[in-house]
Amino acid sequence: MGRVTLQTIADQVGVSRMTVSNAFSRPDQLSATLRERILAAADELGYGGPDAAARALVSGSAGAIGVVLSDALTYTLTDDVAMTFLAGIADRLGPGGRALTLLPAAPADGSMPARDVAIDGAVVYSCHSDSTALSWLMRRRLPVVFVDQAAAPGVPSVNVDDRTGAHAAAQLLVDLGHRRVGIVTTGFGGEYGILTDPLTTTMANTERQRLLGWTDALSGAAITPTVVRLPHTDAQLIGRDGARLLLEHDDQPTAVLCFSDAIAVGFINAMQDSGRTVPDDISVVGFDDNPIATTTRPALTTVHQDSRAKGRAAAELLITALDRADATPSKRARHLTLPTELVVRDSTATPRAAATTSDGSGRPGGAVRPG
Repeated sequence: MGRVTLQTIADQVGVSRMTVSNAFSRPDQLSATLRERILAAADELGYGGPDAAARALVSGSAGAIGVVLSDALTYTLTDDVAMTFLAGIADRLGPGGRALTLLPAAPADGSMPARDVAIDGAVVYSCHSDSTALSWLMRRRLPVVFVDQAAAPGVPSVNVDDRTGAHAAAQLLVDLGHRRVGIVTTGFGGEYGILTDPLTTTMANTERQRLLGWTDALSGAAITPTVVRLPHTDAQLIGRDGARLLLEHDDQPTAVLCFSDAIAVGFINAMQDSGRTVPDDISVVGFDDNPIATTTRPALTTVHQDSRAKGRAAAELLITALDRADATPSKRARHLTLPTELVVRDSTATPRAAATTSDGSGRPGGAVRPG
């Protein structure tokens, strides 16, 4: 038998080619019995389904949305926070039948999926505003939603309240009595190493907002932190390298704030390998409330963000834009900021030289959630 087409199936069933086409693309136009006959004939003849590219040309829709990622796909697929975010997007896409396409912003081979892959719109996840991928999406006039990056006029966005969450984390350390505080952060581009003036370097919005929150609280207590900034690679390696740099520093900290929980775990592991204990020798605070925060020992004090809700919110904003069939930026674009919450667990305590609280816990009072 030659190539099986819609007409082949139509001749087999004794209906028109359009009726067969409707069985695949507009099933509500047919009775259940007729559609089952057509699909059974297609299966018997070995028909592989309508050509996706041709259907997209006819319908004007690819049936998929993209998620543009600043990291390599392998990193994203092994990062709990990113995977939870993607699960949130999938929660919202499922009922509409749209597919989810992951697009690295800058693949190593020099290709440009944001330019070439068929998608109806995109969620741009933590990418720089000058990203070439973002530029191509705008040139294609595709609806986009920004996530974890600075809001832009006319472009819907979803962020978490990183600055407030980071402020709460640093304030906890201040209230515990810490006066020598380190920060381990990471990003793409800008300066690396121990930074004397970190806020002057190039960094993405999330990193900057967290750094602002930490330094807001610390400067209020006349504390100048030792800031270590490292390239964005393996998170636990960043934590270990950050620990090494801080231990080599003349003014070793009694507490450390980390950009993420994964980095904090790497830092704790390095401390334990060096014979130091957490929190007796040094307190450690993460960010995200990644599942590893509760499985590491000691359990990690951190800042909770709802990554799944963030994914659902981003998908909802994009679907709204797609349903309007309008890729022109709206002057009334929504900018959502989701809350954060400090979660106090076992990795923080008063420094050895400071007095403990009256109950001996080493923790201050305050509106925080116990882990």
